[in-house]
Amino acid sequence: MASPSKRREMDMMKLMMSDYKVDTVNDDLQMFYVTFHGPTNSLYEGGVWKIKVELPEAYPYKSPSVGFVNKIYHPNVDESSGAVCLDVINQTWSPMFDLINVFESFLPQLLLYPNPSDPFNGEAASLLMRDRAAYEKKVKEYCKAYAKPEDIGAHEDLSDDDEDDDDDDDSMSERGSDSDDNDEIAGKADP
Repeated sequence: MASPSKRREMDMMKLMMSDYKVDTVNDDLQMFYVTFHGPTNSLYEGGVWKIKVELPEAYPYKSPSVGFVNKIYHPNVDESSGAVCLDVINQTWSPMFDLINVFESFLPQLLLYPNPSDPFNGEAASLLMRDRAAYEKKVKEYCKAYAKPEDIGAHEDLSDDDEDDDDDDDSMSERGSDSDDNDEIAGKADP
């Protein structure tokens, strides 16, 4: 298997060559954002989310950290932080998986098949088990309120180190597009 840094580069390249919009932060391959559309034939269809992805040094041997930047109503997503509770990412990750799997399989499956018995959002889990129609209505309300294409652009300044209200940063991908390999740390062994 390729070294973690080469594998990270290959997986990023596959993700960038796919239909997903990827915004890197300071040309760093360890943290980036992906534009994710709700799966067809789901309550989330038509919704658009910005997903923050952080790759650990030992990726692909350790799983990526994945979270929703704009709000989503789901039993397995923390409403305030956007953190995702998904076994395949958090516990059963394998180096056989790659970043494309996260966006083509894992997140769509999470949205299509919520697991209220293992909640990150207790209110959503409770509502889903108590009153499915009310749960579905609330999911759709959140999609209308927080998951429009223009909503994902409103959160781009969240990654700035200085949290001033400067909305002039139209795109994180505009911050330095020169690629050099100085950001990678060589010689770090996987545990």
